[in-house]
Amino acid sequence: MNEETIDGANGCNKVRTGTQNEAALLALMEKTGYNMVQENGQRKFGGPPPGWEGPPPPRGCEVFVGKIPRDMYEDELVPVFERAGKIYEFRLMMEFSGENRGYAFVMYTTKEEAQLAIRILNNYEIRPGKFIGVCVSLDNCRLFIGAIPKEKKKEEILDEMKKVTEGVVDVIVYPSATDKTKNRGFAFVEYESHRAAAMARRKLIPGTFQLWGHTIQVDWADPEKEVDEETMQRVKVLYVRNLMISTTEETIKAEFNKFKPGTVERVKKLRDYAFVHFFNREDAVAAMSVMNGKCIDGASIEVTLAKPVNKENTWRQNLNGQISPNSENLIVFANKEESHPKILGKPPTLPARLNGQHSPSPPEIERCTYPFFPGTKLTPISMYSLKSNHFNSAVMHLDYYCNKNNWAPPEYYLYSTTSQDGKVLLVYKIVIPAIANGSQSYFMPDKLCTTLEDAKELAAQFTLLHLDREHSLFSLDLCRRIWRK
Repeated sequence: MNEETIDGANGCNKVRTGTQNEAALLALMEKTGYNMVQENGQRKFGGPPPGWEGPPPPRGCEVFVGKIPRDMYEDELVPVFERAGKIYEFRLMMEFSGENRGYAFVMYTTKEEAQLAIRILNNYEIRPGKFIGVCVSLDNCRLFIGAIPKEKKKEEILDEMKKVTEGVVDVIVYPSATDKTKNRGFAFVEYESHRAAAMARRKLIPGTFQLWGHTIQVDWADPEKEVDEETMQRVKVLYVRNLMISTTEETIKAEFNKFKPGTVERVKKLRDYAFVHFFNREDAVAAMSVMNGKCIDGASIEVTLAKPVNKENTWRQNLNGQISPNSENLIVFANKEESHPKILGKPPTLPARLNGQHSPSPPEIERCTYPFFPGTKLTPISMYSLKSNHFNSAVMHLDYYCNKNNWAPPEYYLYSTTSQDGKVLLVYKIVIPAIANGSQSYFMPDKLCTTLEDAKELAAQFTLLHLDREHSLFSLDLCRRIWRK
């Protein structure tokens, strides 16, 4: 350990030696009865705790802790996290120098304790001016594989992935929105463990690995956002995927009303998926059971409960397949269904509302703020030097999109009309000068808005979702992050 570190307990700035650090850790071990072992760049406290019998706690009991002061150790951290419940294991990531790496993983004995830790310790001021971030941590066992030939079937992809990597459990493939006989050019590969997935990623990640003569793209699949069971028990909206592009909202409503007429409140369809809103949850659950796997206009549909937006601030980032603090959950739009989303197409978050109607807008974007201290160094930058996940509006994404393709900025033209009840309704037409002479000279949504901001945002969303594929020069890294609804 370092010979000198700063002891921040109770806000003190007292210098303590490496010997004092070791003594403090030994005292913690004697007091708690937990063992402590350092291996593979991390120090494990517990796992299991004294007297533990049976298997480890289930998935969902671990939290990620970020922005830990580098000179803070278990003797200070463990008492803080014990406030939320019994710790099964505390893993502090360590540097060779003896300092910690600024983050840790805390596994509790129950999911309830982990959720309590997130509620009471996220943005907790662990030292004066030092705020930690706490969010759920899930081992990622799933990889995103892009640039797969679209004519390949699930069985072929599964067989090939088993040949080149070990521990493959399943492959998830989605049919194209326009041709159900083809896949969308990507797949999700499920492995038996996080370690197996990590080893497969290490083998495939260089970018020179080929399947069927194609160089594939490999990355971690974004884990699904967790929604607590209590919230899911109130959901009365169904997510329906694998629809035909030509299937209308009226057809979907009629099909879902067949099992019990009058139960569907409304339907919102976006390309090949839709949200079906019911008046009562009981009817939604019953319809899900009846309609899942049914055919509508020749397409076999998948029906699940839609996941509502989690309004709590979360910090996320792909870090060795773990969820950790960052804003990687920001929504990015792509032009067509051939885009490559990293997030698995499971029950999605509900789209945001515009004027009381569900629109093609993304789920509510989660954000977090950091304290701005006097003397903080600021550097002037251009917005175009940022990554796409720094933007939370479609208007900004469209401007960024055009810049990355070396196009002139989009041009917005505002139009209005009056509704039957006298309201002024607005809509924007967007012209992309670089492609204005092509097959589509402008983009205009089929919805009118009552506010200027909503009209502009909706028009930008519409444009991003309908740009022709031949103009989609956006990077795969951007396209992979589209929120799979």
